[in-house]
Amino acid sequence: MGIERIILLAALTSCHAGGPPTAELSHAPIQSRLIEAAAGDLVLLQEVLLEAPVGEVWKAYSTEDGWRAWAAPAVEIDLRAGGTVRTHYGEGAAIGDPGTNVIHIVNYVPERLLTLRAEVEDRWPEVMKQDAGNLMNVIVFEPKGDDRTKILSYGVGYRDSQAYRDLMEFFIPANEGLFQVLKDHLEG
Repeated sequence: MGIERIILLAALTSCHAGGPPTAELSHAPIQSRLIEAAAGDLVLLQEVLLEAPVGEVWKAYSTEDGWRAWAAPAVEIDLRAGGTVRTHYGEGAAIGDPGTNVIHIVNYVPERLLTLRAEVEDRWPEVMKQDAGNLMNVIVFEPKGDDRTKILSYGVGYRDSQAYRDLMEFFIPANEGLFQVLKDHLEG
């Protein structure tokens, strides 16, 4: 399970919520909720509070060593607007081998915001292929003092349909598991 999942899955995941995040959301180590947007879209919000300074959390997302430590064994990062994060999860595989995942960096603000869009492949569900241009993950890094950081991960671009709700039944726990790996790595 890798960061590609956080992006893809956070963009896909769903449970039910409705409205803005609440204070109670902040107390759970990892929390997921689905927000029903006015235009008939679903927004997946996943939130995690990490006992680590924002600079360390940012490095986990923005550097190859950071990604390797918690998300993917093979990774190449070109950190810039229009850049990419390329990953491979196969044992002994290299970037460029079949199965390489490509995540586009839409934009970023160092230590504050990262917007990602996964390159949809043939093996992905049909509903995601249809909506590929709209599926993004907006990750907000919120410092909470000197040594705590809250991540707010917004998966956007999902239509409110049974197909997406079914996909989210799988993706929400997968993303939560990945956030737990990140939490264990940073707090370890």
